[in-house]
Amino acid sequence: MAHSMDIVAMLEAGIKAEGLRQQTIASNVANMATPGYRRLDVRFEELLTKAIHSSDGVEARNLEPEIYQPMNTPVRANGNDVNLEAEIGEMLKNSLRHTAYVRLLRRKFAQMETAMGVQG
Repeated sequence: MAHSMDIVAMLEAGIKAEGLRQQTIASNVANMATPGYRRLDVRFEELLTKAIHSSDGVEARNLEPEIYQPMNTPVRANGNDVNLEAEIGEMLKNSLRHTAYVRLLRRKFAQMETAMGVQG
């Protein structure tokens, strides 16, 4: 079972990843008319899953989101593949994930305070 501080580190890494993803989505939208621009995305969830299931003791605090080009979306005549509706959908999903990470982190801290007998 994961240690409480490992869980906190994983949640913090998730919050950091969602912040980076929000910036990446904003960059995609800002460049949607730029000829040749290919959208970017952030790889984090699969890295988190790998770390959770890893037997080699991957440190939660070493989890770093990665920016990459998926290269899996249709390209328009100008070489650009940014789709505004898809980016808005990603932004909404990102916001929900961010909110979930923050709520889980808040709950984890509340559990730790309760265990230490701290009155809120």
